Amino acid sequence: MRLPLQGVKVVELGQLIAGPFAAKMLGEFGADVIKIEPPVTGDPLRKWRLLHDGTSVWWAAQSRNKRSLTLDLRQSEAQQVVRQLLADADVLVENFRPGTLESWGLGWDTLHALNPKLIMLRVSGYGQTGPYRDRPGFGVIGEAMGGLRHLSGEPGRTPVRVGVSIGDSLSALHGVIGILLALRHREQNGGDGQQIDVALYESVFNMMESLLPEYSVFNVVREPAGSSLPGIAPTNAYRCRDGGFALIAGNGDSIYQRLMDVIGRRDLGADPDLAQNHGRVLQVERIDAAISEWTARLTLDEVLSILTEARIPAGKIYNAADIAQDPHYRARDMLLDSQLDDGTPVTLPGIVPKLGTTPGSVTRSAPTLGQHTAEILGELGIDAAQQADWRQRGII
Repeated sequence: MRLPLQGVKVVELGQLIAGPFAAKMLGEFGADVIKIEPPVTGDPLRKWRLLHDGTSVWWAAQSRNKRSLTLDLRQSEAQQVVRQLLADADVLVENFRPGTLESWGLGWDTLHALNPKLIMLRVSGYGQTGPYRDRPGFGVIGEAMGGLRHLSGEPGRTPVRVGVSIGDSLSALHGVIGILLALRHREQNGGDGQQIDVALYESVFNMMESLLPEYSVFNVVREPAGSSLPGIAPTNAYRCRDGGFALIAGNGDSIYQRLMDVIGRRDLGADPDLAQNHGRVLQVERIDAAISEWTARLTLDEVLSILTEARIPAGKIYNAADIAQDPHYRARDMLLDSQLDDGTPVTLPGIVPKLGTTPGSVTRSAPTLGQHTAEILGELGIDAAQQADWRQRGII
């Protein structure tokens, strides 16, 4: 059965995370993704974090289902190749600073005139308009401006990074949503594409729940709260006898009653002032102390076993080893066994979301730098002699 995006041609001009992550998802559901990289160096992600045989193992996850074409976009011949590729493409993904593509003759107005059906995803720190548009913006800056960094960490301490480039990934997800909406619009309304403007800070800000309404109505600035969930009780991380932490979400009214029964505090369960969330929030320290006293007597595994039996939401804090060994991850195909170029086994993340009839798939491994250059240029009618000349001149 055809995958949902089979027949969709995507050209990726992005680097590092936001643009390439979006294109990765499109490729997993059938799109033909042509990734354009600088000759010699390639996408900087190839050298990020832990390297195996000179290439990041992150690359194997981020660039699967893509074909690699090397082009020096500063040169006119390379820019013309991009125009040839985009003449019949469906989607262009880019995450350069605003104005960069325009300086290469690849701006929206030019490309839309060339191919009116083209959909162009543009991911940047601050968006294509506004007073900050020309500022460089990475994920950590978007996370800070979007409100997330202020909430991360313990009260009174330096705000911390969440541990992954969540601003970039959220922008990629918003970009994919935008592309799918634009494809649907094109289908319904006669074939014209459109430009999609995704800003890192806005993608983070979109996740900030009631942050702004609370400030506008109550003049309240939400502050970091560590492991607790302010305004929703009880929800926290509770230390166990063996030093592990149990994450317990006992904030539903009936769940709270069962939790108090389990920990032997029916007095708190029967207290009418604690029957609903707003009352429990006022006495959250008292409730947390009771739960902590109970978990401190048991190991983490014992706590989780008892709470699972009582149908109380609880879990542990997973690290990479926990994930790799977890049977639920394996049962849901979230641990994909693959190989690096030299045959070294590598486990890669599975594909999300899971479609029941047309699930995504991995049809090709992440490419070596320029692996498909000759193939793609050949598809454009550029012969071997021309390619050899361009290679000598550093264009490809």
